Amino acid sequence: MEQFIGKVWVLGDDIDTDIIIPTEYLALPTVEDMKQYGFSPLRPELASQIQEGDIIVAGKNFGCGSSREQAPEIIKALKVKCVIAKSYARIFFRNSINNGLLLIENSDIQDVIKEGDSLTVNMGESLEFDGKTYPIHPLPDNLMDIINAGGLVKAMQKRNGII
Repeated sequence: MEQFIGKVWVLGDDIDTDIIIPTEYLALPTVEDMKQYGFSPLRPELASQIQEGDIIVAGKNFGCGSSREQAPEIIKALKVKCVIAKSYARIFFRNSINNGLLLIENSDIQDVIKEGDSLTVNMGESLEFDGKTYPIHPLPDNLMDIINAGGLVKAMQKRNGII
């Protein structure tokens, strides 16, 4: 079982793709150029504060709004280890998996954790915080294969012996 610990950034409900990456920055040439503007309508300083391995914890309906693929790409470019939310918009969920971004659903941790806390993730099993364990449902193996490969394209290349 893989386990990791990350610093938590707490966001609310209904974080839409326009908050994750505003439309005006989509014209920039690369995701690397765009990532500094991640979450800027909500918290302009957040993208510069997120460190590699950090975890975003949010409420319900994370990733709602448009189906822009850049939204999960921005989160991944910020080197966020995973997003934990009560629920996800369907298209955002699929775009995230296809881009290799780990999403975890849990409806309890958001109510007890505070920004800056450390959270332990036991892949496919549980979250641990403040001496308590919060069960999670594992993603199916085929989706974990995509995430572990770094996205759908890389997973298919690996599967077909291209890389």
